Amino acid sequence: MEITLTLVTNLIAQQFPQWAQLPIKPVEFDGWDNRTFRLGSQMTVRMPSAQCYAAKVAIEQKWLPFLAPHLSIAIPMPLAMGQPTQQYSWQWSIYRWIEGTSANCLHKDALNLPLIAQQLSQFLNELHSISSSGAPLSGTHNFFRGDHPRVYDTETKNAIAQLKNFIDVNACETVWKRALSSEWTKNPFWIHGDMSAGNILIQNKQLVGVIDFGGMAVGDPACDLVIAWTFFSGESRTIFKELINLDAQTWDRARGWALWKALITLARLKDKSCPEAVKQQNIIETILYEQQKTQV
Repeated sequence: MEITLTLVTNLIAQQFPQWAQLPIKPVEFDGWDNRTFRLGSQMTVRMPSAQCYAAKVAIEQKWLPFLAPHLSIAIPMPLAMGQPTQQYSWQWSIYRWIEGTSANCLHKDALNLPLIAQQLSQFLNELHSISSSGAPLSGTHNFFRGDHPRVYDTETKNAIAQLKNFIDVNACETVWKRALSSEWTKNPFWIHGDMSAGNILIQNKQLVGVIDFGGMAVGDPACDLVIAWTFFSGESRTIFKELINLDAQTWDRARGWALWKALITLARLKDKSCPEAVKQQNIIETILYEQQKTQV
């Protein structure tokens, strides 16, 4: 649905009049699942953009305060939860603002990638060590992040078939089969669910925050490792992989998750020479090259 500044202003005035006099403005770079607005200088308003994203609000409200004390990097802290009205159909959140810029909005020169790789690996290791008792399992609410990548088997195979003139089909099938043949046999770990450059905040070239926990759940942590190929490269990718306390089979499934996402994104692009298509092709080629090295 269309989420306007007027709508957000009215909801704040109706439900949280103590903040009604604060200035409200959209954030400069917004996401897809939610619309985000700055409320004053210390808060942010986060509004699900569709029904399929609305179930995440209550999960974040309950579990983010539980996770935060165990993590060395800042995460969103819920301050209030808005309720549905005739103008807006779902619950929504107000969080404490975390100062920083999304990594995908910054030039590589503004990023200390080796340091960020070290910090993010520490963050994930800390997340994995937190008790998962009673926590939400993966499922439709988070698009099965934390489940096995086989949930997207048909979609992946269809994408490979569509892209047969653009990719190494045999190599892609090898990576995918290897991912499917591995299993997570330990107790479920906490996962972020959408560990991407857009959801890590940078200040002074280093990591200061991790945001957008809408995909949070417990399960197989492989899905959170995809950032190794979508953001890191060279030395920083090596550092990230070496410092994550996970086994080789988990990395096999992580390659599967990364390959699935790159394939379906590339398949949906009509212009296979546009910048986004080139980016996805580079991710695919990197994954295939790595897989080939492990077989030597």
